[in-house]
Amino acid sequence: MGRILISLCLLGLLLGCRTTATVATSAQAHGQFVARQLDFEGRQFRYQVFVPAAAATPPGARPLVLFLHGSGERGDDGLKPTLAGIGPWLTQNPDTFPALVVFPQVPENEEWRGRNARMALAVLDAASAEFGADPRRIYLTGISMGGYGSWELALTRPDQFAALVPICGALRAPRADRPGLMVDQVANADDPYQATVARLRDVPTWIFHGALDQLVPTTDDRAIAAASQQLGANWRYTEYPDVPHNAWDPTYRNPAMWEWMFSQQRR
Repeated sequence: MGRILISLCLLGLLLGCRTTATVATSAQAHGQFVARQLDFEGRQFRYQVFVPAAAATPPGARPLVLFLHGSGERGDDGLKPTLAGIGPWLTQNPDTFPALVVFPQVPENEEWRGRNARMALAVLDAASAEFGADPRRIYLTGISMGGYGSWELALTRPDQFAALVPICGALRAPRADRPGLMVDQVANADDPYQATVARLRDVPTWIFHGALDQLVPTTDDRAIAAASQQLGANWRYTEYPDVPHNAWDPTYRNPAMWEWMFSQQRR
């Protein structure tokens, strides 16, 4: 009996050490990226989570930003999504950024549709649980292909996100050589713009696009913005007059955007 008690005590100490290690990771002195993986629907997906410095966030549950990458960051290494968009901003501001950021990754030659959309939401759920995200302050943003994905995920879970920031995205395929780049949730709607706004009316949304964008023209984002005004959603739309496709760098460098985002809370 004595040996059993000793064994149980040692097991408890080991479990205690594992719990402490988890807490230490989530309450660190400096913001940093940590690698994770998820087995989902028969495939393994790698992803990254930026964990903010302890001093950057108050105690308790923390806000979380789900970031969806563009076409150039597809793959299975789990790292490329951190190299464009919000990732470089975090690298430059590792100790002051006040939120968790989650980076799922789409495999090569695929889109943020179907299984990949479900995977991104499963990654969000896993990271939220592991790192203690505040369910009232879950934000969604994406660039280019990830802008499409932002609409896809938000329309899939219209009650989850406190704010939405799609950058240079759209709802319909932008050109004939990319027919799969689209948003399934409103693909069959008579008016996809009105349908999008009607479903997401209560989600604060700020759309960004470059006026000179030739890869994903401004057509759809302008139509969504117009529909938001017609339906009384009054979403924000910012179009940079001299910017081509890369509208994400000026957006993520803009303190006003972050202030606006983090001021939103889901009721």
